[in-house]
Amino acid sequence: MADEEIWKRRFLLFSVIRLFGLAMIGLGVAIAYSELLREGGWPLVGGLIAIAGVIDAVFAPRLLKKAWEEQDRQQR
Repeated sequence: MADEEIWKRRFLLFSVIRLFGLAMIGLGVAIAYSELLREGGWPLVGGLIAIAGVIDAVFAPRLLKKAWEEQDRQQR
């Protein structure tokens, strides 16, 4: 039962981090192409935030997976 609870928490954290990355991408696009921060949009800032979101959505879950695998190896 403990293993099931650990995997549920891990899946939830994995999903939240990926969704946060997707939200950052959306925010970046909104900043770049709308008047959210300034009139006429702000493509440079929006692009940087969107790129950070892509990095977060793609690489953060991989880093978590590696950390969890290491943690599981140490527990055995």
